[in-house]
Amino acid sequence: MDLKLLRLYKFPILIALSCVAFYWSFAYGLVREDFGRLVMLYTALCFLSYKLYKLLRHNFKFLVILAIIFRLIFLFALPELSQDYFRFIWDGQLIKAGINPYQFIPAEIANELDFPNTEVLLQGMGSLSAGHYSNYPPVNQLLFAVSSFLANSSQLLNVMFLRTLNILADLGILFFGARLLSNLGLSRDRIFLYILNPFIIIEMTGNLHFESVMVFFLVWSLYLLHNNRWIASAIVLGLSISVKLLPMLFLPLFFGYFLKSPKLSFVRLLGFYSLVILTLVISFVPFYSEEVMANFMVSVGLWFGKFEFNASLYYLVRWIGFQVKGYNIIETAGKILPLITFVAIILLTFLRKNGAMQSLQRSMLFGIVVYLLLSTTVHPWYLAIPLFLSVFTRFRFMLIWSLLVILSYSAYSNAQYDENLWLVALEYIIVIGYFLYELFLQKSSKPVD
Repeated sequence: MDLKLLRLYKFPILIALSCVAFYWSFAYGLVREDFGRLVMLYTALCFLSYKLYKLLRHNFKFLVILAIIFRLIFLFALPELSQDYFRFIWDGQLIKAGINPYQFIPAEIANELDFPNTEVLLQGMGSLSAGHYSNYPPVNQLLFAVSSFLANSSQLLNVMFLRTLNILADLGILFFGARLLSNLGLSRDRIFLYILNPFIIIEMTGNLHFESVMVFFLVWSLYLLHNNRWIASAIVLGLSISVKLLPMLFLPLFFGYFLKSPKLSFVRLLGFYSLVILTLVISFVPFYSEEVMANFMVSVGLWFGKFEFNASLYYLVRWIGFQVKGYNIIETAGKILPLITFVAIILLTFLRKNGAMQSLQRSMLFGIVVYLLLSTTVHPWYLAIPLFLSVFTRFRFMLIWSLLVILSYSAYSNAQYDENLWLVALEYIIVIGYFLYELFLQKSSKPVD
């Protein structure tokens, strides 16, 4: 019987073993400056992972086991594609020492600290992070603190604890995502378009970006809301925002859902909003002071008015600015583009029917895609939420984007961190083109999983 099963599954097992080898190379034998090898490994993983999904999509348990194995490969590896984890450890050690992580700029207080690895963390996080206040919201800070208390000064142990938290968050996404898909009458195996996606495994588990925790709270909140537990849903959504602020973008979209649901109402909508905001406010209380809040808002504002990376429409606006004004108009564009995003969200709120969960999820997907297309900075891990939301829709352009976003790593292949704008253009031309194709030419067709 075992030999029969082995013959039956020999091709998927061969693919799975190839994925293990490629993930091992990512974790222990790759640096982000090696762009050519990075792209080849990643492209191969995307192709093989999709083949696994197609071959084994109805073998739920087997895919769960593979998803866990692929993540555990990274457990003992220090991230090579991102240096953000140095700041995570820094903030965690500050909290452990009784210092507010929002109060000081690392470069300004490094000489006053007696941490055993101060210089290593300072150099590791880079001058950009070391020169600004922390912009990670309170739930993130709580996770950093827990890791620092458990790991003391060990860099590897810190990484292992943080990585374990991300893996647990992904398992939570798998659990609630599959249940929500089933409740909506959709095939629960769709969740593996997210869980088995190499983009998620590498960026969240490998590179330690906490979008996994944010998405976990978001899907849990949507699951609770679909089951009419709006009070618990509001609290959990507040926690999601307190991991990363991005889900705040969705708040207006709940208007139609509450007003059109027979078991909800406008009064409960106000209660929902109040609980979300109250949860967020309470999470900030341990860190609160006027100075701290000002520092935090300054740090968040930098992403709109100072930083540029892997942008799309903004780069066109910037080019026009150079032609007309003769200089970079990022400060002006960084104020106007978010307003356009806000207007788009309001239009999605009142012009689309968001009374059903799937309608709400489509509007959330469209809203965050507009936000990303108008942003001045689009790091790869920002795609986690729209990729997750796309699983509940007929749209598959996010799978294309999760593949092509690896092109943004070309900036790290040179000492100046200069972007290859031809690769940026290629990324967005394909993604936007495929999205428009799905939107207008496949409107009535079934989704291709």
